[in-house]
Amino acid sequence: MYTEEIVGIAKRENNTKRTYLVVNKLQGKHVPVKPKEALAMFRALAEQVKQEYGKERLLLIGFAETATAIGAAVAAELDCHYMQTTREPVADAEFIYFTESHSHATEQKLVKEDVQTILPQIDRIVFIEDEVTTGNTIAKIVQIIQTNYAPEMKFGVASILNGMNKEDYNRYQTQGITPLYLVKTNHSAYAQIAERYEGDGKYYTLAPKEDIAVTMLHAEGYLNARRLHKSEESKAAVEHLWQQVSESCPLQQQERLLVLGSEEFMYPALYVAAKAEGQGAEVRFHATTRSPIAVSSEADYPLHARYQLESLYDKERVTYIYELARYDKVWIITDAAEPEQQGLDSLVRAVREVGNTEITVIGWC
Repeated sequence: MYTEEIVGIAKRENNTKRTYLVVNKLQGKHVPVKPKEALAMFRALAEQVKQEYGKERLLLIGFAETATAIGAAVAAELDCHYMQTTREPVADAEFIYFTESHSHATEQKLVKEDVQTILPQIDRIVFIEDEVTTGNTIAKIVQIIQTNYAPEMKFGVASILNGMNKEDYNRYQTQGITPLYLVKTNHSAYAQIAERYEGDGKYYTLAPKEDIAVTMLHAEGYLNARRLHKSEESKAAVEHLWQQVSESCPLQQQERLLVLGSEEFMYPALYVAAKAEGQGAEVRFHATTRSPIAVSSEADYPLHARYQLESLYDKERVTYIYELARYDKVWIITDAAEPEQQGLDSLVRAVREVGNTEITVIGWC
């Protein structure tokens, strides 16, 4: 896999700590992707983890929001325990908190009870990321777990991209962690590359409209990936989700379908998208995000159109969706238990703005 196939450099907005963002073109977060291409990339990372730690009992932890689908997909391949970090509330839970030094939304947390429950049953925790640059965020959570919960626990790190310099990489190795990755990146010129772009793409801020008709579907059997679970439970749950969707929303061969996930909620939507693709539909998948990224009209820039939305989870939160286009059908799949109406209206309006008329909102919660 060549670096230029997946790496695009974009400009962050309102972030003085890091002015650029590495946009993975096959990940299915910001850029629409064929589901099979995203999952093939995730399986390649899973194979590396399997080769390195296949004989150990593992807990995989995926990082919200961008790496939640990667982590869940890798766990599905390895048949191990999995949970994700989150920025969302979780009912009746206490948390282990840590921070991301470069992020626009710095607070991360893990459900404390779940971590404490699984530690005696595993040999190693492997953190799954889309990109590791300095490794500082993971180092913080490693220190917290070693200091407070499991001094002898072993750790691993696996990511699609790795931009660590030699000093950071050696620091990890002295701690007994050899970072695994698919693509090595060099960040030394990324800030300068990002500054070359004008940021003159299309920006849309759409007021909600209450008169937009959509089909609503409530799916049963929800599994919350913010809580500890075995990958076989996740496999059964997302397959049950797909069966419900496929029965209620039949597809024709060669229909063009967009499947959208919401913020941290990516893997179940990606799984459904892949199943639809397997039935012969022409499918694209991506998701809403908290990340405010500049868009540009320049052809070699990864993002060209941005829609500013209200979140489905929090009416005070601003979110975004990029690169919308017209399809025959659109499925919006979310685990927001009671989606904020204005957030849902703003997302539906954005989808409608580019010509989509057959829209189904699927709640799995």
